[in-house]
Amino acid sequence: MPQNTQQKYSLIEHLLFPPTRLNASKLKNQLNGKVVLITGASYGIGENLSRLLAHTNAHLILVGRTTEKLIEVQKSIQNEGGSAEIFPVDLRNDDEIQSLIRHLNALPRLDVFVNNAGKSIRRPLVESLDRYHDFSRTMAINYEAPVKLMLALLPQLQKSQGHVINISAINVLMAPAPYWAAYQASKTAFDQWFRSATPEIEHLKINTSIIYLPLVKTRMIAPTSSYDKMPAMTPEHVAKIIGKCIVNKKRIHKPWWSFFGELGSVLFRRTWARMARNRIKSSR
Repeated sequence: MPQNTQQKYSLIEHLLFPPTRLNASKLKNQLNGKVVLITGASYGIGENLSRLLAHTNAHLILVGRTTEKLIEVQKSIQNEGGSAEIFPVDLRNDDEIQSLIRHLNALPRLDVFVNNAGKSIRRPLVESLDRYHDFSRTMAINYEAPVKLMLALLPQLQKSQGHVINISAINVLMAPAPYWAAYQASKTAFDQWFRSATPEIEHLKINTSIIYLPLVKTRMIAPTSSYDKMPAMTPEHVAKIIGKCIVNKKRIHKPWWSFFGELGSVLFRRTWARMARNRIKSSR
């Protein structure tokens, strides 16, 4: 079991991201003999969740693009006595997704689907005029791929009365920000899809959870230098939150302070838009 990572936090991070208490025994009992699909399992949140679940009796199916890293994670899990298989997939490639779907539908069961894979990009529109692929690739990973997987896996999840956990971003609930059009549009698209589909999914006796995350210290945020000194969660901490959601089936998890951001996004949307315009002007 990964150790408590709170000592890695600054004082402000301690306040923003209070410790998550995970009952390892309940998690192990909950997942005993079950099959868990984790996308984006090569690095960051997915990797840490995979290592956390190595200490349960679940069989893990690890999906990611980097074969060598998936093998490394798989060996680590097996060394801890866990069970895992890997399936290297580029979620932008429909043929590869369909191959994954055929493999998953051939399994005797599927109990938990953690939709964690994602792509982040920050780029001004004037630098994207000949880069439509920035938008199509981001949409393919953050929206189209999980929709394809959900539609294909619903019968399996219904049969096992399973659980779908969507790893989302807190900014889909906030006012939109310049330079993030591709990312925010794609994450918001699946968030809306998933929330719209939730009543139908739950009617099939499938549990649903959405975890809205702030910044997380992964390689996804590394290219954005402005994030270097901003408060951010550790991926180990996020893994514990996911584990706790598996146990308690909580429908929505948000940071305790998200309410203030959501309220401010409504009350001060004009002020925010004016600040965004001024920021762009000052950067030129």
